[in-house]
Amino acid sequence: MPASSSKEPTLADLLEALDQLAGTEFHEVDLRVGGARLRVARGPAATVAAALPAAAPAAPADDGAVDAAASGLETVTAPMVGTFYRRPRPEAEPFVSVGDRVRKGQVLCIIEAMKLMNNIEAEHSGEIVEIVPEDGSAVQFGDRLFAIRPA
Repeated sequence: MPASSSKEPTLADLLEALDQLAGTEFHEVDLRVGGARLRVARGPAATVAAALPAAAPAAPADDGAVDAAASGLETVTAPMVGTFYRRPRPEAEPFVSVGDRVRKGQVLCIIEAMKLMNNIEAEHSGEIVEIVPEDGSAVQFGDRLFAIRPA
C-alpha cells in the first residue's frame, strides 16, 4: 500500500490495493479502517457489505429530497466511489423501485468500481421511499443512495 501522510490508509489507498489484487486469484478481501469496513468477495454470489461509522458524511439534501433524519427513515449511502446501476443488466428490470418493500440483505443496486460489480444490500427491512442517483451516474463515498422507511 502506498505511503500516506496520515497513519491510517485513505480510501484512495484501499482502492489502489484492491486494483492491485484485481489480477490475482483472491476470493475475499476484508478491509477495516477505523470504524469503516469494506468486504469484497468474488464468486457467483459476490457481494460487498459495508458498515460505515456513525459520523460518515452524507450528501447534502437536494430540493424536494426526503429528509431522512427528520422523518425516521434509514439512509443507504455509497460505501465506495463508482458508477451506480439500478439493474443487473441494461435490459433487466431494476432491483428496486420507489414503493417496493425490501428485506435486510436484499440487493438494492450495483456500484461498479475498478471493473468490479459490487452488490449493495439493504441493511434494514422496509419500504423504499427515495432513490437518489440516476441510473448510470457517478457516486462518491458517502453519497446518499436510498431512503428506506423501516418495517
